[in-house]
Amino acid sequence: MENAIGILLTIGSLVFMLGLGYFVGGWRERSHIQDLDRRESGNGDFVITQVKTAMDVSVNGPPPTLLIGEAVIASDYLKTFLASLRNLFGGEVRSYRTLMERARREALQRIVEQARQAGYNAVCNVRMQAADVGGSNVAGKKAMVMAAILVSATAYRREG
Repeated sequence: MENAIGILLTIGSLVFMLGLGYFVGGWRERSHIQDLDRRESGNGDFVITQVKTAMDVSVNGPPPTLLIGEAVIASDYLKTFLASLRNLFGGEVRSYRTLMERARREALQRIVEQARQAGYNAVCNVRMQAADVGGSNVAGKKAMVMAAILVSATAYRREG
């Protein structure tokens, strides 16, 4: 009888954690994506390029400057569990793609917000660097997976 209760508690806690990851993690991801969509929709007049040279630089504006932004997005329990199952069988872990995409978009929005606050209306030479800050095995322990993106860009004031 005690063994059955122990098994039920173990299974129950697993189901609870997976449910928590599904409902809360999904809700947080959807709300973050909606927030990113809202923030990006307000940047229609802002120029973002990966070109190394600034175009149409205003001579009366502030001098171009380097801006750096970063974002770290952590995985939830469900994505981590499903990814570990996917690793057993092989294949692409699609849920991590959304983690990286959200981190990229968030870091870029932070650059745009910094540039706007400083009086700039364009950034060029946008560079993104990814880092694995939590997904590696550290001392034999598996850590929670996180996507970290570092973005650098040159902000400048455009004519017109």
